[in-house]
Amino acid sequence: MAWPSCPRTPGPLAIHLPISNRPIVRILIVLVLFGAVSSLAGAVLAIAANGAGVPVEYLTNSPFSSYFAPGLILGVVVGGTQLAAATALLAGRRAALLLSAVAGFGMLIWIFVELAIIRQYSWLQTAYFILGGLELILVLALLGVIPALVAPLRESDKPLSSTPVG
Repeated sequence: MAWPSCPRTPGPLAIHLPISNRPIVRILIVLVLFGAVSSLAGAVLAIAANGAGVPVEYLTNSPFSSYFAPGLILGVVVGGTQLAAATALLAGRRAALLLSAVAGFGMLIWIFVELAIIRQYSWLQTAYFILGGLELILVLALLGVIPALVAPLRESDKPLSSTPVG
């Protein structure tokens, strides 16, 4: 089902929101696609290579004895919500922003839980935390909660010309 006021043509440019901004929608699509691909790749590595070099000892104080279950959760839950958000955005579905928010929160929750369980830090955790946060910020901007990110420059905000007057 397309957005209520959408033209019949599907796609990310057909989404009509309180604040319509095609570049922001495109950036959100790129972010959730990246999140989907990297989560699914991480899941495959976790399952096929039992953590792909991450020591199994990191799971000592966790309910897991191998990286199979965490890899499955990473692929199905995190990667799945990211992929669902990307698909909905590309198709101009009504639930696109809801799915994008779920995907962003899912990424943040994954990182929090990962840090709590393994108690080890990697720069990748910061990168993926930022990814989830950016997804949420863009959803809020598209909903009109953070209009400064998507509003066009007002006349008074335009930069002054560099040519001298006179």
